[in-house]
Amino acid sequence: MSFLFGSRSSKTFKPKKHIPEGTHQYDLMKHAAATLGSGNLRAAVMLPEGEDLNEWVAVNTVDFFNQINMLYGTITEMCTEESCPVMSAGPKYEYHWADGQTVKKPIKCSAPKYIDYLMTWVQDQLDDETLFPSKIGVPFPKNFQGNAKTILKRLFRVYAHIYHQHFSEVVQLGEEAHLNTSFKHFIFFVQEFQLIERKELAPLQELIDKLAAKDR
Repeated sequence: MSFLFGSRSSKTFKPKKHIPEGTHQYDLMKHAAATLGSGNLRAAVMLPEGEDLNEWVAVNTVDFFNQINMLYGTITEMCTEESCPVMSAGPKYEYHWADGQTVKKPIKCSAPKYIDYLMTWVQDQLDDETLFPSKIGVPFPKNFQGNAKTILKRLFRVYAHIYHQHFSEVVQLGEEAHLNTSFKHFIFFVQEFQLIERKELAPLQELIDKLAAKDR
């Protein structure tokens, strides 16, 4: 279940990632959902008192994966090899895929293929207990923050593609409020903990500035 969407949408691009009940991360997820319900997104992203930053980042990264999964799931039929032959975010930004393991040299591919590679790669990271431990007492790896930053940087590209190439379809589907709230939550979170470099956010910087101004 996603903090923002509850169980309202059953159509996802990839299977949802569930946090096991009975774990501390599950309790943190419930806390985050309750805080988000207040409508104050700036407060909702802050690290709860006495909590571990890595656990907080892990829980929210899983939730952003689920949110983007649902959002992209609503427009997959419009994002095709024909409509989106390259993975772009407007005319200035094009993304080539590489994961450093199976694909070491960046490859140019269509947006649906890129997003499929990306979401499969993220899912594999989230399912790996050595990278994203969910059991109590299992320590986070030393490079956890670096891994989380790479995941969030790549998830941002899906938002950027949806806004630049598919926003009119999102509006037609009546999903723009969900997209805007999800993206605002995402941006406030990565800003709070400095998880994405400013230059990576450039494709949507104007929108980010607007969202920040509205919230002051």
